[in-house]
Amino acid sequence: MISGLPRSGSTLLCNILAQNPEVHTTPTSACHEALFVLRNAWGEWVEHKAAKSLAGEANLPRALNPTINAYHNTDRPVVIDKGRGWLSLIELAELALDRKVKLIVPVRGIPQILSSFEKLHRKTQARDQGDYFQAQTMQGRAEHLLAGDQVVGLAYNRLKDAMMRGLGDRLHLVEFDDLTHNPKETLEGIYKFLELPNFEHDFTNVEQYTHEDDSVHGMNLHTIRKDVKPIKDDSASVLGVDLCKQYTGTEFWRK
Repeated sequence: MISGLPRSGSTLLCNILAQNPEVHTTPTSACHEALFVLRNAWGEWVEHKAAKSLAGEANLPRALNPTINAYHNTDRPVVIDKGRGWLSLIELAELALDRKVKLIVPVRGIPQILSSFEKLHRKTQARDQGDYFQAQTMQGRAEHLLAGDQVVGLAYNRLKDAMMRGLGDRLHLVEFDDLTHNPKETLEGIYKFLELPNFEHDFTNVEQYTHEDDSVHGMNLHTIRKDVKPIKDDSASVLGVDLCKQYTGTEFWRK
């Protein structure tokens, strides 16, 4: 599974891994949502309230297991599902799979993430996010993105919470700069974590294996470059020194 911070290389990583013919990677999926809905509805159906044997604790994993295993249609033996919510549903995934899960977690400096979103905002102007007044300034847009119920803040809090729940041994953090500066070593670390044989990837010609309709989001979020190379950190010039400084050092996973 892949679940981390947005604008941190998860799509790039999925498409690199998909070069391996043994590995199927996915666009952002709703597999975790399917498990979540099934779990939450399990005891609420009137039939299950009437027939306690059907709603028994042993029956739920039997329903969850084929759901998670049949969600993706592929003949590749290894499936790596990309889903933003996995960090908050690790225990549910383990209930479905009856084993410890392995979760690849792309991360990146918070100012770099905010800078990436800000550049997309300036390119598209498709729609403002958040409160009408808040959305009119960089400070407001940054605060909106980092709110607990928004894309960056929610992912950030999910990661922190997974570590607080003592599940750090399930996680393999992948820094964006490591992936783009040292892709070979980074992929070797991922294969070691996944306990899979290493594979020689071509980092100069990464084909787009996963596809998403970004018109849903109003900005181009999931198109990758063909070659893996370092991305200049321009957060200070994009956000300004003061705003950049405000969020520098908030990467708790580096401490």
